Amino acid sequence: MPRGRKKEYQSSRYVKDIKSGDVWSVFKIIADFVQGFDELGDLGPSVTIFGSARTDENHPYYKQALQLSDMLGAHGYNIITGGGPGIMEAANRGAFNHEEVESIGLNIELPSEQQPNPYITKGRSFDYFFSRKVMLVKYSMAYVIFPGGFGTLDEMFEALTLIQTKKVWGVRLFVVGTEFYTPLVAFIRDKMLGEGMIDPDDMRFINLTDDLDYVVEEIEKSLVSQLAMMKKEGLANTKYYQALSTHTAGHCGLEGSSSL
Repeated sequence: MPRGRKKEYQSSRYVKDIKSGDVWSVFKIIADFVQGFDELGDLGPSVTIFGSARTDENHPYYKQALQLSDMLGAHGYNIITGGGPGIMEAANRGAFNHEEVESIGLNIELPSEQQPNPYITKGRSFDYFFSRKVMLVKYSMAYVIFPGGFGTLDEMFEALTLIQTKKVWGVRLFVVGTEFYTPLVAFIRDKMLGEGMIDPDDMRFINLTDDLDYVVEEIEKSLVSQLAMMKKEGLANTKYYQALSTHTAGHCGLEGSSSL
């Protein structure tokens, strides 16, 4: 280390953020949101895939995520991930094979693990977890949760909370990895539901499965329902509705559908 230069620890950025003052932090937060809205607002139908950054390409979960995103890409769905390695890389990689869809990576500045993967066609780096999390869920028609650590569980329960409180409507959540997640679902059922912390109907928000065909089929049904709801609410002339219906017509057979 050069003489006179102090070592910068991982905590340094956090300390600097606190000392920089709340006003400047607000500007950085606004920049995160504005750039995210600007870059993602015109997307067609998209699915967000969450999962561990620590699985390599030989891991069964990596292979499952790659297969699912390839299937969804073939059906015209953009794929949104956190932009890093592991499950995120697998999901972006599957979408990358399809030129007609976007493989979106929403990266986060971290001291380790989170380098952007090479299969991203549209990317954005965020300073704050909370603004990044908004972008991961705001423009998505469905959420798919693969096995992961603290970050993945945080994202899963955030998504469940949005669905439970109806802050998002019609969005489905699929949990892939029955062996991995069965103990967690049992805890939710036995303890959270058993002790009255959630309602019985809340359990239906969790679709635990290893059947990738089922996931794709249910996402297709969900998209049709969401478009019908938007049309009923008078949103058929909005840019977002047009992007969804135009982008999807050739894949789901939406044109001429009696439900729309």
